[in-house]
Amino acid sequence: MLLRAGGFFLQHLVLSVVLILLTGCASMGDLGISNFVDLLSNKDEVEINEEEIAALKALPQIPILWQLGLNKSEIAVFSPIYENGAVYAADAKGQLVRLDPATGKENWQVETEHKLSGGVGAGHGMILIGTFKGEVLAFDEMGNERWKARVTSEVLSPPQVDSGVVIARSGDGRIFGLDAADGKRKWVYQGPTPALTMRNFTSVLIYRGAVFAGLAGGKLIAMNLVNGNVGWEATVSQPRGVTELERMTDIAGLPVIDDQQVCAVAYNGRIACFEIADGNQIWARDASSNVGLTMDNNNVYVSEDRGAVVAYDKRSGAMMWKQAKLGSRKLSAPLVVRGALLAVGDAEGNVSLLRRHDGSLVARAATDGSAILSRPEYIPDGFVVQTSKGGIYAFAAQ
Repeated sequence: MLLRAGGFFLQHLVLSVVLILLTGCASMGDLGISNFVDLLSNKDEVEINEEEIAALKALPQIPILWQLGLNKSEIAVFSPIYENGAVYAADAKGQLVRLDPATGKENWQVETEHKLSGGVGAGHGMILIGTFKGEVLAFDEMGNERWKARVTSEVLSPPQVDSGVVIARSGDGRIFGLDAADGKRKWVYQGPTPALTMRNFTSVLIYRGAVFAGLAGGKLIAMNLVNGNVGWEATVSQPRGVTELERMTDIAGLPVIDDQQVCAVAYNGRIACFEIADGNQIWARDASSNVGLTMDNNNVYVSEDRGAVVAYDKRSGAMMWKQAKLGSRKLSAPLVVRGALLAVGDAEGNVSLLRRHDGSLVARAATDGSAILSRPEYIPDGFVVQTSKGGIYAFAAQ
């Protein structure tokens, strides 16, 4: 359901929802993903004219490699992951599957008997998913359960693993370091939490023994993977405005990194890049995204919350191009794919390919008409997406 901004009804609805949230009578989950994101988008809905619609329909079709169906998700956001020659995917009813990335053939399926809320994470021989009861479930690559650990609330994002430590984020804003061998808690981080925050499906980035995490309130932190000690904290965006809704500026999406810098983007705030070693700011620009960004050797690419993909020079922050004719105001985070292309999904279940050097549209494909909320995922022959209805679609990137 789309809600138009600017009307008398929406203004009063937003106020009512905020009051409910602040008094603790409802959770973000009660509102649903798409409804809450629309409420946050306090901007006019982007109008697409007939010429633009015709241009989108005239684009070449992205070749589809294979597709299959899992169960739909009303609240949780799931993303397939490619790891060690296989694709792993999960759904809200508790299915975890391993697929052949070339054909989509199912190698095995596990009925976890849990209502899943986040996944899939993978690495170092482990497959990781989270539940609404605050459980982290760890499996091996053959689908055998290794352990189950409990954190303090629902696990909305894919847990990550490296160097013997599993990192899981809970819905109450905490970040947990768990022993990869048995799931026992090694450390926990909890920073200050604003009065009103977005329902965040974003995981963490692990790089060279450090954990980089975007927080509510516009902060980006770097922590030691082994003990959870904070190395530095940087401000991506400062809260602005009078009301709690106006001041909401949570970090959206996963940070991106190279050998010199780490970048993040905030809702209703800025995109900023920082030096890895000490968190000193390199550059920052005004921007707003509720899904995130990606990076290649030259640029940082952001899916903005009004339906545009914008490229910034990653060294200077200069805007290189903007593509705003994608036919939807709600996009997924973009993925860098081979052939100098970007792949991005949208709320209507479409996938678009853009040229990285100028943002021009190359090709497009439809899925099942339901939202693609997570970033497309790399596979050797292209990329794969998961829709809210549970559809898994693999496309060739040519």
